[in-house]
Amino acid sequence: MQYFYTVQPADTLYNIAKRWEIPLASIIAANNLTDPNTIFLGQQLSIPPGVNRYRVRPGDSIYRISQFFKVPVSVIIEANQLQPPYSIQVGQLIKVPPGFPYYTVQPGDTLYSIAGRFNVVTNGIRNIELIQRANQLPTTNITPGMMLHIPYAPPGDEGLIAYFSNQSGLFDLWLYNPESGTPVQLTTGLGDSFSSPEWSPDSRKIAFVGKNRILYVIGLEEGSVASIDQLAGNDSLRLDWSPDSTKLAYTTRNQIIIYDLTTYQPQSIQQPEATDVQWFPNGMELLYQAPDGDGISQLYRIFTNGTQRRKITNNTDGPLHDIQLSKDGSFVLYTTPGASISLIHTIELATGNSFGIEGGPLAKNYYPRWSPNSRVIAYSATAYEDLGYFNQIRTVGSRDEGETIHALSNCFSSPVTWSPEGNKIAYLSGCMEQEFAHEIWVVAPNHPVPIQLMKGAIITSLQWSPTSVNHSSKRTFTNQTYRVRFQYPSHWKKVNNERYVGADGFFQVSAIAGDSLEDVCQGEAHHPLMPYGSKPQVIPTTIQNEAACFIFPSTDQPAEMNRQATLIVSYPEPIEIQGSTYNFLILWVDETHLREIASTLKFI
Repeated sequence: MQYFYTVQPADTLYNIAKRWEIPLASIIAANNLTDPNTIFLGQQLSIPPGVNRYRVRPGDSIYRISQFFKVPVSVIIEANQLQPPYSIQVGQLIKVPPGFPYYTVQPGDTLYSIAGRFNVVTNGIRNIELIQRANQLPTTNITPGMMLHIPYAPPGDEGLIAYFSNQSGLFDLWLYNPESGTPVQLTTGLGDSFSSPEWSPDSRKIAFVGKNRILYVIGLEEGSVASIDQLAGNDSLRLDWSPDSTKLAYTTRNQIIIYDLTTYQPQSIQQPEATDVQWFPNGMELLYQAPDGDGISQLYRIFTNGTQRRKITNNTDGPLHDIQLSKDGSFVLYTTPGASISLIHTIELATGNSFGIEGGPLAKNYYPRWSPNSRVIAYSATAYEDLGYFNQIRTVGSRDEGETIHALSNCFSSPVTWSPEGNKIAYLSGCMEQEFAHEIWVVAPNHPVPIQLMKGAIITSLQWSPTSVNHSSKRTFTNQTYRVRFQYPSHWKKVNNERYVGADGFFQVSAIAGDSLEDVCQGEAHHPLMPYGSKPQVIPTTIQNEAACFIFPSTDQPAEMNRQATLIVSYPEPIEIQGSTYNFLILWVDETHLREIASTLKFI
């Protein structure tokens, strides 16, 4: 949920942002302020995640700290679970949230205006239903003084985010859909904490090194799992797909391996201690790192047949890490020399010109990634070590121009990944000290509002698909009897003409008669057998300009219902089936997929 700060006397956006070390542009975007100079006393501002820690100094008290940050004493007491007499110690690190996790409704407010002001928007449409669900509102009516939790909305971007998480108890590969906000598990017990997904350029396959260092390839369309090789304990885990998505390059046992997924045959190039092998866009050359004759780390390029090896760098310092070839093959970047000091450098391959990226304040710059247009680098930079572990999500041009901070993560370092169009950056956050992350966030550099996509279990790595992947993720269901068409996950199997089921969900369609939509929705939700639990939530909505309602189950729904939720929609015109007239379409869907499927529904 979003946090809200109440403007105090003498406040400016600049000093509010400085208190929590938040980029000023981020606060402006988070509140869609048209004139940043006209905030007013008592105004509630949504505050993006920042440095919400303070180290106690001599003479400090909870009251004095609250006065400095201009937040109520109760906020600090609750955040740190302090007990009377609320004593604190010099050097103690305490949390200072920027206010409360709710917004107080003002005169003239509507759910529509609140959703627009605070970016509760999916696919450019204000997602008022999400606010209703977060606050269990039976209608869209709100009154001044109500305290509303304001959720983050799935942005609705194209593509899927692959990530590794132990959400199921073991580390496995998952997919997150920014369109619907739904996660789907792809593997069972195949991953490890070091696993990282690598999408094929056509977004039809994902490769990774998993448990026991086995190299797997997942075929998304057919649901296949293939084990390709087993890497040695000291081998690099870096994988890269050929531009045509048919071959996979990696290094193992002092060799560069090119594995052909169409012929199932490997080709090898002898190269001691090679790592970070990557394809040039022409599909005929590879980039990689290896030591030269003096044992110093250098970058090389070589043809895939093992001929015409050429050295790119003249490095005389430490090892080269995080090597990344730009998408168009014009630049290469790397970090050096190690973890305690990690500086980013770029090389323009056509000229040999080298550029050093200034980077973050502590010279700890990690996970650099090229944008799809090969012009910008996103990365995380460790900062504010004295206040715990945080990092800045930054972008910079290929020649060290336009350095910008867009968001903050509370991890020591954070993997980052670009959306297919390059208009958003996803990153990890939700760390406790130097432990793993538990959250995925996204920020748009041109409108830098950090949006939380998901939170919960440990998340170790992520990568956004290079394309929209709509071709491989959806199919269309059409039923002439019920006069309806909608999309559903392509891996679900037909049970009968009305029902489809998959490992991660289901749907079933039917029609229902009744005098009014409200009576039908309430009757379904509060059936005597309680199929939705004791406190189902009924939310009015519209589908295809027709009155409708969602029914969401309560937490005590019977387990055998498999988190069944429901959509009931008024037909534009009543339909007749076997001599009976029906006014409403009813669609039973698992809770995770209900909104996603409902968004594609059309009457025929």
